[in-house]
Amino acid sequence: MTSKHPHPYLFPTRIDLSAEVRASLIELLNQTLANTLDLRTQVKQAHWNVKGMHFYQLHLLFDEIASELEEYVDLFAERITPLGGVARGTARMAAEKSHLPEYPLDLADGADHVIALAERLAQYGKHVRGGIARADELGDADTADIYTEVSRTIDKRLWFLEAHLHGSASQSAQLVGAASKVKGQ
Repeated sequence: MTSKHPHPYLFPTRIDLSAEVRASLIELLNQTLANTLDLRTQVKQAHWNVKGMHFYQLHLLFDEIASELEEYVDLFAERITPLGGVARGTARMAAEKSHLPEYPLDLADGADHVIALAERLAQYGKHVRGGIARADELGDADTADIYTEVSRTIDKRLWFLEAHLHGSASQSAQLVGAASKVKGQ
């Protein structure tokens, strides 16, 4: 009589965390990996398709954010594997598991892209802060530290995006209308 291993994709390691804790961390990290991959591709979508008065500035900003997210993809994946897990990092896996809403295809204006990305970065930031708490709960300061590092940068990038949304009264009215359009997708 053979018993099934409770965590079939959990490889042995000498890390001093129980298999149950490692399995929970790996699940959390794989969810974050999916969200990070998805967010990175959405930022690249904005980077490729932004138009308007501030095209060049936003084009560069979006590319910087995408590059940082690419680093985080590696950071999360390379935390999963030492814990004995399998990083689930294909585009198909990310699309299936991501919690982020699909990026709208009908955006062109820079302000519309800024709003759409700010909403997604805010949602991602909330997930990352939840990762800090969950890793702490599970007793893994190393994983919590990774989430903390990412959280700081995401908050900073959200601030950069939101700074583009401040301006004159007429710009504010346009942005409110654009926000309604993006939310109603």
